[in-house]
Amino acid sequence: MATKSKSLPLTKRGLNFEMLMWIFTRLSALAMYALILFAIIGALVMGARNQMNLADVLRWGFMPNNTHVLSTDVPDLAPWATPFWRFVASALVLVATAHGVHGLVVIADDYIVSPRGRSIVRFISIVFMLAMIGIGVYVIWTA
Repeated sequence: MATKSKSLPLTKRGLNFEMLMWIFTRLSALAMYALILFAIIGALVMGARNQMNLADVLRWGFMPNNTHVLSTDVPDLAPWATPFWRFVASALVLVATAHGVHGLVVIADDYIVSPRGRSIVRFISIVFMLAMIGIGVYVIWTA
C-alpha cells in the first residue's frame, strides 16, 4: 500500500515570509563564504608581496580591516586601507550579523510559545542587530 505524501506540491506552496527567510539564510551563508574566500585570496596576493605569514592572512580574511595588519611585519599598509577593502569588510559585517541574528530568532521561536514574547524577542534582536552593524561599520570606516 502506497502512502500519500504529507507535503504540498510545489505549485501550491506559494512564497511566504518563512520561505524567504529560509532562502535568505542559505544565501547569506554562501555570501559569507564568498566574502571570506575573496578576502583570503586578496590577502594571499598582497601577502605574497609583503611576506605575510598564514596567521596574518587568515586574520585578514575573516575581518578585512587595515588595523589587523598594523601589528604585523607588513611594511606597506596603503593597499590594505583602500575603500574597496572597507566595503568588503562592511559587507561581511552586514551579512554575518544578519545571518547570526536570524538564526537566534529561529532558535528563540522554538522555545517561546506566546506571540507577544516572540514579538518582544524579535524587536530586541532587530535593535541588537542594527546596533552591532552600526558599531562594526563605524569601527571599519574610522579605524
